[in-house]
Amino acid sequence: MKKLAGTILLLTACVSLAFAQDKMAKAPSTADSVKQLERDWLAAEKAGDADKLSQIIADDWIALGPDGSTINKQTFIADYKSGKSKVETFEMGPMTVKVMGNVAVVQGSDTEKSKTEGKDSSGKYVWMDVFEKRDGKWQAVRSQNALIK
Repeated sequence: MKKLAGTILLLTACVSLAFAQDKMAKAPSTADSVKQLERDWLAAEKAGDADKLSQIIADDWIALGPDGSTINKQTFIADYKSGKSKVETFEMGPMTVKVMGNVAVVQGSDTEKSKTEGKDSSGKYVWMDVFEKRDGKWQAVRSQNALIK
């Protein structure tokens, strides 16, 4: 009887472990989730989707542009909503993510056809975005990008 109880206990533990591993395998990693946010961000820029941009970018977000200028969330979103800034096409390059608790740093690149204030701003960009997990969701809090000629 003790052998049967031990076998049942072992079998139950193995099945529980298998279910837990299966559940963990289906959940996207933090790195994958943040990479998807990056793809969603660029797609929202292309679409001029202010609501989606507003969800991804934190209210206190600040970015440093290729010319050294800074821009805040409100101005950035207004420029895409109005069409003052426009991404026509883009191709994402590889991304790397470093997660440190509730902060994730993403480095990546994209090649885009774009306009800023009516001027061609197309090219290959490298960038770094810093995300912070706030109230259970990841939001961009800082960004920097550079145009590679």
